[in-house]
Amino acid sequence: MAEITQRDGSWSFDGDTVRIVPGRDKRVNPVRQALGELAVPLEALAGIAYEPGRRTGRLRLKLREGADPLLQAAGGELPDAADPYQLPVESDRAGLAEYMVDEVRQALLLEQVDSGPCDRYLLPGPSVPLSASAGDGTVSFDGEQIRLEWNWKTEEAKKSGGPRVFPLSDVEAVKWSPAKGLENGYLRFALAKAPTSAPPKYDPYAIVTYGLKRDPLMALVAAAVTARLPHPAWPSEPADAAPVPVPLAKAPAAAGGETGHGGGSGGGDADHDALLRRLRELGELRRDGVLTEEEFATVKQAVLRRF
Repeated sequence: MAEITQRDGSWSFDGDTVRIVPGRDKRVNPVRQALGELAVPLEALAGIAYEPGRRTGRLRLKLREGADPLLQAAGGELPDAADPYQLPVESDRAGLAEYMVDEVRQALLLEQVDSGPCDRYLLPGPSVPLSASAGDGTVSFDGEQIRLEWNWKTEEAKKSGGPRVFPLSDVEAVKWSPAKGLENGYLRFALAKAPTSAPPKYDPYAIVTYGLKRDPLMALVAAAVTARLPHPAWPSEPADAAPVPVPLAKAPAAAGGETGHGGGSGGGDADHDALLRRLRELGELRRDGVLTEEEFATVKQAVLRRF
């Protein structure tokens, strides 16, 4: 078990799942607090890294594209403080962070987890019901129905129609965008029955946000809705039109081109397959108690040096 605890929360890894628990410190971002505990299955991961710093480093999980509805809805625009897949690490805990990186990478290698895009969500998204208030309104979602209510900052043209209530089945898409510079952000629902080209300020199916700390809570609502919409699976291409995503364990062979072994690319693939089988065998011997942790680590390093 690899585990690390910091002010922002704790991460642990048991070989199958990275468990993320937010910290209770009042400075922990509201998005992390609202999300609560996350269980990220190994198959949802594309990688992990530790970035050292002079006083504070950072542990980062990289998820496979399309694995998490929150990341899908946020479009890579969550601020670092709100991103649950980052953990600031004090310099005196760097060793624990590096140990976790080694354990997760080893598991990805042994299980040959594909780092390519997913065709289904591997995480459930935020739990419902949930509600968020920011900017010119409040949005609530119970899993089946969405409700938008207005406040004193709402444009009269939008407020005059009263609250908007509509079923999830009417939603074609949901878009969250944070405030950027002088531009406001928004949470916007696209409905087949009510198409509009009006800016969010006047759109009765959009909430405008102003760049405040709690604005990213709107992304949680977008994620909960996204999780219940059809998955935006990447279009399939003809077999000869695009390469199949390379499993993580075989990535070094692709990067090495044709120079890795004197026998050509076929020999290189065979060697990698043999090494992967060896790693699996070693893992089984460790689980069965034949190898101690120290013996397993020593033999594993010897095997991995051949990659």
